Amino acid sequence: MTDAEGRKPQSDEARSVFAPPTGVAAPAESESSTTSEFAVPQGLAVPRTGTESETTSEFALPEGLDVAPPPPDGTEGSAFSTPSTYGAKQTAAFTPASGIPLVSLAKDVPWQDRMRTMLRMPVTERPAPEPVHRHDEAGPAVPRVLDLTLRIGELLLAGGEGAEDVEAAMFAVCRSYGLDRCEPNVTFTLLSISHQPSLVDDPVTASRTVRRRSPDYTRLAAVYQLVDDLSDDETHVSLEEAYRRLAEIRRNRHPYSGWTLTAASGLLAGAASVLVGGGFLVFVSAAVGAMLGDRLAWLCAGRGLPEFYQFTVAATPPAAIGVALTVAHVDVKASAVITGGLFALLPGRALVAGVQDGLTGFYITASARLLEVLYFFVGIVAGVLTVLYFGVQLGAKLNPDAELGVSDDPLSQIAASMLLSLAFAVLLQQERSTVLMATLNGGVAWVVYGAMRYTGDISPVVSTTAAAGLVGLFGQLLARYRFASALPYTTAAIGPLLPGSATYFGLLGIAQNEVESGLTSLTKAVALAMAIAIGVNLGAEISRIFLRIGSAEKRRAAKRTRGF
Repeated sequence: MTDAEGRKPQSDEARSVFAPPTGVAAPAESESSTTSEFAVPQGLAVPRTGTESETTSEFALPEGLDVAPPPPDGTEGSAFSTPSTYGAKQTAAFTPASGIPLVSLAKDVPWQDRMRTMLRMPVTERPAPEPVHRHDEAGPAVPRVLDLTLRIGELLLAGGEGAEDVEAAMFAVCRSYGLDRCEPNVTFTLLSISHQPSLVDDPVTASRTVRRRSPDYTRLAAVYQLVDDLSDDETHVSLEEAYRRLAEIRRNRHPYSGWTLTAASGLLAGAASVLVGGGFLVFVSAAVGAMLGDRLAWLCAGRGLPEFYQFTVAATPPAAIGVALTVAHVDVKASAVITGGLFALLPGRALVAGVQDGLTGFYITASARLLEVLYFFVGIVAGVLTVLYFGVQLGAKLNPDAELGVSDDPLSQIAASMLLSLAFAVLLQQERSTVLMATLNGGVAWVVYGAMRYTGDISPVVSTTAAAGLVGLFGQLLARYRFASALPYTTAAIGPLLPGSATYFGLLGIAQNEVESGLTSLTKAVALAMAIAIGVNLGAEISRIFLRIGSAEKRRAAKRTRGF
């Protein structure tokens, strides 16, 4: 059967599947070449505008995008190179389908809260940084800005700051120099930051390792002041000026000498012994033991021994003095002497920082901090247990069931707690302007604890949580009043609440083969330590509730922990 022209019609089965359809020009005869599966087929006409037809295909290219011809040399492009179909001049930025929500960040809110709010937002919802004039027309020197950011984050993390606050400070430095789309990442020993200029540019990533940690809150306050000046629009700090100030912060010496720190450790141990019912002789004995332990720890540090052995050696003299007084039948509370020495060694700040990182979603950093606390605690246990074991062998009558009492004079207890906080602040190398407030905060913490525990007969865990919550609340309020870190106002104030007596009785029970009672006391010590950490963090969160965060939306703290 033929048509009018005498040709035989071709059915769908007779036509080759590779033949071009009717209306499409056949490709010219050329050598076979491998083409990308995402390339536009030859012969396909791409509409330039949408005026010819109102209905367009959902697979059509957006208006304004041109299809560039393939490279003349036939080379294949890199996966990281700019796509040939992308026109940067036609499309200035990426806009989500739902639009960009309006987020207003009030400038009168502390930069810590503003940066924390933006870090908890998705990248596409963060507001763009305002134009800055801290660089020339060529733009910011991205590698140097990232290096400055990492150096600032290193000082903060080495000083004991929490991971979330370190990320907020790093994010603030980047945005102060006009770098958008930055992602800082903080772990226990590694800092990294990534900056991507646009969706089609290669990201720039830098990292820095934190190898040494030394609590110096004077240096920490200076770094916070630098970040605050960088975040202030009215303070123009160039990149070179920021590097110069950072170098001065690193070169500055500690405000207190080594012998001053040794005397402070003795005062801390003596004040702690008074808190658990000791008298003047107990005060002197605990102070001498703590000072000897501190000097031995300095000697071990000078010989390059790890901190584990430093804690082991430092815990030996207070325990030895307590055992010696018991063997000599001196009418003193040897348990109060040993407990006072333990107060000067317990790593309270590391524990609070570890629990705080866990509550804010930094689980890797929290695990590393808590593991460090565990190692320090094991070192203290090893030193004390060794002395107690030999003391029991020598006939020392140490009673693990004896409860340490408190003085009937509440004023002496408050004075001892304030002296303990004062000595703790000196050990942390705090600025002299913050020592007084930390001392008063420690006195308030002991008043609340004593009123609830001894007057109201409330559980020690609940009393400790309430007192630590007030410490965190007042510390955060003072920090935001001065636009500084909250550590100088909270760390020293939790000193009177540390579980020194529970730790001692637990170790003594284990040394006398009363493992069950010893583990019970150690469990109580762990519960009190967790109560301190949770209370401080809860007080800080409550303080932020009463402050205007600066975001139109609710805080998205759950987004980090629920996997959304």
